[in-house]
Amino acid sequence: MRWCCPRKLFVLAKAGFLLWVLWLGYVLLARSSFHSSPSSSGEEEDHDLVARQLSAQEVEQLARPLYVKPPPDHNTPGEMGRATHLNLGPEEKKREEDSVERYAINIYASDKISLHRHIQDHRMKECRSKKFEYRRLPTTSVIIAFYNEAWSTLLRTVHSVLETTPAILLKEIILIDDYSDRGFLKSKLEDYFSNLDRVRLIRTNKREGLVRARLIGATYATGDVLTFLDCHCECVPGWIEPLLERIGQNATTIVCPVIDTIDWNTFEYYMQTDEPMIGGFDWRLTFQWHPVPEVERRRRKSRIDPIRSPTMAGGLFAVSKAYFEHLGTYDMGMEVWGGENLELSFRVWQCGGSLEIHPCSHVGHVFPKKAPYARPNFLQNTVRAAEVWMDSYKQHFYNRNPPAKRETYGDISERLLLRERLKCNSFEWYLENIYPELHVPEDKADWHGAVRSLGVNSDCLDYNSPEHNPTVL
Repeated sequence: MRWCCPRKLFVLAKAGFLLWVLWLGYVLLARSSFHSSPSSSGEEEDHDLVARQLSAQEVEQLARPLYVKPPPDHNTPGEMGRATHLNLGPEEKKREEDSVERYAINIYASDKISLHRHIQDHRMKECRSKKFEYRRLPTTSVIIAFYNEAWSTLLRTVHSVLETTPAILLKEIILIDDYSDRGFLKSKLEDYFSNLDRVRLIRTNKREGLVRARLIGATYATGDVLTFLDCHCECVPGWIEPLLERIGQNATTIVCPVIDTIDWNTFEYYMQTDEPMIGGFDWRLTFQWHPVPEVERRRRKSRIDPIRSPTMAGGLFAVSKAYFEHLGTYDMGMEVWGGENLELSFRVWQCGGSLEIHPCSHVGHVFPKKAPYARPNFLQNTVRAAEVWMDSYKQHFYNRNPPAKRETYGDISERLLLRERLKCNSFEWYLENIYPELHVPEDKADWHGAVRSLGVNSDCLDYNSPEHNPTVL
């Protein structure tokens, strides 16, 4: 028993010594790790930097278009979107005037401009710096219908799409020739497009008009998204990504680019650098541009957020192919073009979708000096839109368009069944929730029509809403 206590002390001392050794090792290891941490941190930062650089290189490769534009030649007419001014002799001037008479566009000047010209990117800086996850964006088929279009404006449109749209996103360009009768649009055009990848030319066997021609193109499309363009456009780099990203976020949205103006005479490119306008209409069912209302400005969190628009111009927009078919595509009873833009605008809003303009997507459009061909069925088209979608508010349209009351507009029973099947909202709902800025006139029975001056037959009494213009003679 005498040795029991010393033995216990010996065991305790040994355990204490081992604990001290372990503690000392921990301290030395911790100090060593502390001193080496800046080096480790630096190695991690270097690794992250390399990863970011590789990612940037990959993104650049993913954003690469199918064809790359040749370097800009600043000595050529119209380069970088500048105006084209030509010094012409009498014979050349006559040819220029003839081209304007034939196309309502100065095609003589257009022929002098490169088919691959560059457009200076003056979009908002937030748009230019925005990054996209290209592998997650839906693909698109670009559909372009044309009828007797000039050679240079048509080809410049096609090259513009090929040279500004990332190859990973572009399924194809589908061109629908709506029974053109000009010789250069026959075998010569086929030969030209046969040398371009992802370009398909489809010809109708009779005149169909814009609406049905576009639908023919849509049936051949293999992309997730249908992007409709006119046949005299030029796309700014970065135009398609915002449209596809937005549809990827919300497939029930129709998204339009900002439509910049290309001068019909000089081909100068005018880019809208500030807040774009939105679409509206008056009670004659005429499309109009309007400033963005204050309530919409407050709703958006950033100036590059999409802007809700009551209507669209109709020539340029993107839509999910599946949603477009669900929504009933175009009204096949409409002829040529005109009115289909308002009809589709009413339908998408009233039937649960939305219509937006994306401030980061810019496409230039040549607005002709006048309509290049007649639109005899324009009034019929607008009457169809009014009868299907406007409910009792269509009377305001008829009051301002007396000839429309006598217009035959065909069978609309299928469109009315479509409205019922989609459980669409009323036109009153549309006015209250989508376009409350539109003044609704207080028409009274027998108190509408035209008031004309007996002295000056060319003048009549016109009326706009009080906040826009007073009544004027």
